[in-house]
This record gives sequence, structure tokens and C-alpha cells, in this order.
Amino acid sequence: MTKAVLTTKVSPVYDDLPEVRYHFPKTYLAQLSKSVGDWIIYYEPRRSTSHLSSRGGRQVYFATARVERITADPVRTDHYYAEVSNYLQFLHPVPFKEGPLYYERSLEKSDGSTNKGAFGRAVRNLKDSEFDLIWQAGFVRDIDLEEQVRLESDVPEEPLHTIGGIRQRRSQYLLDVPIEQDRRVIQQLVSRPFRDRAFSAAVKEAYRDTCAVTGLKIINGGGRSEVQAAHIQPVQHRGPDSVRNGIALSGTIHWMFDRGLISLDDDYNVLLAADHIPDTVERLLGGNRKLLLPERPDMYPHNRFLNYHRLEIFKG
Repeated sequence: MTKAVLTTKVSPVYDDLPEVRYHFPKTYLAQLSKSVGDWIIYYEPRRSTSHLSSRGGRQVYFATARVERITADPVRTDHYYAEVSNYLQFLHPVPFKEGPLYYERSLEKSDGSTNKGAFGRAVRNLKDSEFDLIWQAGFVRDIDLEEQVRLESDVPEEPLHTIGGIRQRRSQYLLDVPIEQDRRVIQQLVSRPFRDRAFSAAVKEAYRDTCAVTGLKIINGGGRSEVQAAHIQPVQHRGPDSVRNGIALSGTIHWMFDRGLISLDDDYNVLLAADHIPDTVERLLGGNRKLLLPERPDMYPHNRFLNYHRLEIFKG
């Protein structure tokens, strides 16, 4: 098995849905077949569409997932799908390059410049050590590569350790658990407590700690937001830990959403199961019953997950 980087645009040329599948031509079949059962990292390039002049992509690694199987495209000849599970979006998108250092060593030429030939490949092999380092950078609060970011003089300096040939200071993790080996990394990636916390942090950040239905933003005395991160397609129904499968909701609205008393249409209008809720609930929903959305359109709830909620959860 071999880890890999998979490139997918903001507006994919192929039939990609990163939370569920990656669509690719036969060119990459042998390479991706070696990744079945292993983990991949998604990369968003500068080009946001198929047009050569398009821009807007962030040039970042933004999520990880596990390849489950490869299946043939039933419609498009010589094309395939890599079906994935355990999708998890990074809390901090990771640039492909930090100062002079590349996370993927294959992207660097001997003179320190970018290897554009390697960069142009949509599927690239990834060493375990490179995967570990990208994964860490996606979830730690602060990472220090080659001591580029100096600690304040009055803060005791922590010992440096090496991953993938790059020295870094061990930083604060979401669950305060240091990474030691690749096996340890994978244990965290499949850990439900870690995934719940990562998902919650990403959704709350996308919605600015504001309930998307009521517009309420309540911060408690400890500085924490009272809003909760709700899965649209539930985890127990194989829903992914993706911002596009999440909404920030207040406690009462979250409870109602999980029980199918409210839902959303594809235009983000709030739907009510009128026969199951009292009229007084409408006071919570605001005037126009329109969902408040994240600033970035690529973080809007995806219609695949909204449709699932309406068909399988909603009581309306």
C-alpha cells in the first residue's frame, strides 16, 4: 500500500466529490490501485476550473481520506472512481511550501525551485513521513518548520524532533496527543473523539460561531461559543466529517434537525415538519427562514447531503 496526494479543483473537471469519491483517467489507475486500503491527502491547485487562465485555488492540502476500492466508471470509458471513507477536513489548510521547504520532496528541484513537471501530476506518491507532517500541520495550532517562527524569549523552548527530514517543534494538538509513528497517526485519524472535535472546530469556524438558522451568536463566560456542529447526513448513516456535511446550530435547533423536525431545501430554505412542532418554534427561526451561509461557497452544505436528510431524516 502507498499513500498519495490527489489533486481536485474547486470546480472539478472530473466527477469528484472528495468526501465520497475521486474520479480519474486510466493514466493513474496503477498508481491509485496501490493506495487501496491506505490514506491519501487532497490538494487544491491554483487553477479553480479547467480553463488554463483560471485562478482562485488556494494551493493547499485541505483534507485526508482512506481509499476503500477502485471501480470502473460505467459511463466514461477508461475512467475510474476511487471510493473513499474516513474523510476529514484539515482545520488549517496547508500550503505546499513553507518558506524554502516543500512538504512533498518530489516537488523540489536540486536548485530549490519547484518541479513543475511533478507538480502537474494529479496523483502523486507520498511517503509516510510526508503524510505525517502534512497531517500534523493541518491540525496543530502552531507548527515551526526549521525554527522559522521563534518562540518568545520568556517561554521555555521545547525540544525539536525530526519528521521527514524536517525539524519541527512539537506543538499543541486538538487532543493534546503527540504524534510518534505513522501507526499512531492513523489511530488518531479514525478516533471518534478526535474526529468529532476536528469537525466541530471546522464547522464553527466556517459559520463564525453563529447559528445558521436563528442567527444567534452566544459566547459563554469562558470565551467558548454555545453553537454546535450538526452533521446533515449522520455519522451513523455513513455521513462524512466534512464542513459541506455540517451546519452550525444552537442546541435546540440542533436537536430538532437531528430528529427531522426541520430540514433544508437545495436553495437553503428552512423546511418545517408542521404537524410535529408547536407554532411557537417559528419564533426561533427568524423572518425569512433562509440559512445563513459561510463566506466561502465551497463550504456551503452540499445538495447530496441535504437530499439525504430530506429523504431519510425529515418528517415533513
